[in-house]
Parts: sequence; C-alpha cells; structure tokens
Amino acid sequence: MKDIYRIFAFVMLGVLLFSNLNLKAGNDDRRGTAGAGSLLINPWAKSAGWGGVNTACGTGIDALFSNVAGLGRISGTEANFSYTNWLDNSGIGVSAFGIGQSLGDYGVIGLSVTSMGFGLIDRTKVNSPEFNNGTFSISNMNIGVSFAKAFSTSIYGGATLKVINEGIDNVTATGVAIDAGIQYVTGENYEIKFGITLKNWGPAMSYSGDGLSTAAEFYGRQMSVEQRSQSFEIPSSLNIGASYDFLFSENKHRLTTAANFASMAFSKDQYTLGLEYAFAKIFMLRTSYTYEDAITTSVYDVDNGATTLYSGFSAGASIIAPIKKSGKDDSDGINLSIDYAYRLTKVAGGLHTVGLVLSL
Repeated sequence: MKDIYRIFAFVMLGVLLFSNLNLKAGNDDRRGTAGAGSLLINPWAKSAGWGGVNTACGTGIDALFSNVAGLGRISGTEANFSYTNWLDNSGIGVSAFGIGQSLGDYGVIGLSVTSMGFGLIDRTKVNSPEFNNGTFSISNMNIGVSFAKAFSTSIYGGATLKVINEGIDNVTATGVAIDAGIQYVTGENYEIKFGITLKNWGPAMSYSGDGLSTAAEFYGRQMSVEQRSQSFEIPSSLNIGASYDFLFSENKHRLTTAANFASMAFSKDQYTLGLEYAFAKIFMLRTSYTYEDAITTSVYDVDNGATTLYSGFSAGASIIAPIKKSGKDDSDGINLSIDYAYRLTKVAGGLHTVGLVLSL
C-alpha cells in the first residue's frame, strides 16, 4: 500500500511540475518553436519498433529514450548499438551506443551517445553562389549519463543528464537537459506495470560562433558586424504509461499490451497503443500505432496539415541468442539480441533501425 501512495504522489508531482513549466502545452502558438529536435528521435531498435510505448515496461539501455527508470533492471552489464537509416536516399544516419553497468545494491550507471551523420554539404557564399567553395558538415551529438536504482522489488527510478551539441564548423549551440522517471511493477508475476517520466527538461539554447559575424563597410571603414542568435527552447514532454503481460503455457508465451500518453510542450499530444508477443524469451514481435491530431492529413497542408512526419504505425522484431548459459555457480549467462524496427512515414519510405544488444 505504501508503494501505491508513493507512485500516486510521484505522478501528481510530475503533472504539477510539468503544468507549471509548460502552461501553454499543446498551444498552436508554441508548436514548431523548439529546437534540438534530435532529442525527439528514438535511436534504439526495440522501443522504436514499439513506437516508444514502453514507458512502463522498458528495460535496459533500450529504456533510456522511453523511461530511464528501466535502466535499473539491468543485473549485470549491457551494451547496445543501433543504427537508423533516416528516410530513404536522404543520406542521413543516426548512430547510437549505450552501455549500462550494475553496481549491485547501489544501482545501475549508464552512458549513451547518439550522433546524426549528414554527409558533406557544398558550401556557398553570398558573393560566390557556385559550388566551388569547398564543403562543410553538420554535427549533431547527444551524450547522456544515467543512473537508476531499484528501491524495492516494485519501484524503479532513474535520471539522465544530457549534453546536447549541434551546429556547423563556425556556428554551434550547446545545452543540457534532464530526464527523470519511475516505474512501478506489481502482480503475482509482476505482470502489471506503470510508468511516468519527464523528458528533455532544461534551459534554452542559442547559437554562437564566428559564422554569425559579417564583414561590413561603414563610412569607408571595414568592421565586423556580429548578429545575435535568438535562443530556443528544448522539446520537453511528460509521458505516462501502463502495460499488462498475459502469460500462457507456464510463461513460455507472453502477450503484452501497452499504452502511453505523451503531453508535448511544443507539438501535439500523442496517444500510443502497442502489442508485443514473446516466445520463450528468444523471439519477439511488436507493433504499435501512435495518434495525434491531424496525423492522417498531408504534411504539405500549411494550415491544417500534420506536424509529424510519421504516419503512426511502427513494427519490429527481436531474436535473442544465448551465447553462454548461466552456470551452476550462479554465474550470469551471455545473450546477444538482434533487433529490427520499421517506422512508417508519409514521405521517403519510412525509417529502418537495426540494433545489437549484448547482455552479460
């Protein structure tokens, strides 16, 4: 009963905190005004194939995007590498690497790095618009340091400190953001789960660098004119989720239903429903659908069109290969998970994500 009171208090605290920070959440005047959009991209294959609906039931490194509290359910060491082909023929890729290490009763620490690659872009100038001025590249990297802990057999909590850096060679922006979340697990077989997380909360960012300076002539004298960069907010959100595991044949088969509500500060609120089937913890299939207002309309309709590139559907699969079984001396086994996710988009053929997870 005490655990239920704690969860209720945490939920109310999160709702009140988020409402105070984002009084205009969902307001059309704020949509599209935030920056650091890479924070809204889920780079991990498992949760991407499930549409990020696993706020309540996400575990390990894969839970860092949906709810960092799930990191606390790592019992040993876990390493995760994922790569996303961002829209067909766009030349953009999203690479992510994360590692988590259990410290026993002290909790679990994690480190994650997400980077977007855009390739080389031809450089043009005002006085030289031809493509003969060399090339430049865009940098976009998010680094997160996480900590999570099991406070009991039912309550897991955690937080992530992110460092955000994006820009080009002569103009960059750097900022920080915090994720914090909690998961509550109950039931005879721990089949009932609830989760809440506050994501991407932090101060505004702004660009700076030599690229904002321009040589100008004033009354016959050459001087440098530096332009000011308008600051921009980080796309914060509050996510509340729940899931239930249906167990069959002595837990050999599992069917999980999950739901999630995301209150977005700078875009339309999202509602997600998902299903995942697992066979003997070696094979998994998952799918989900995310709804937000006007999601079925065209992205080219300026007045009434959708504000998201996604069409709502996601699907994925995982194959878990036991490299080494657990020993009789209670030594941990070694498992390798191969994950795949596909997210349907309205243009360019969708997003493909592949991932490898090594659990020791």
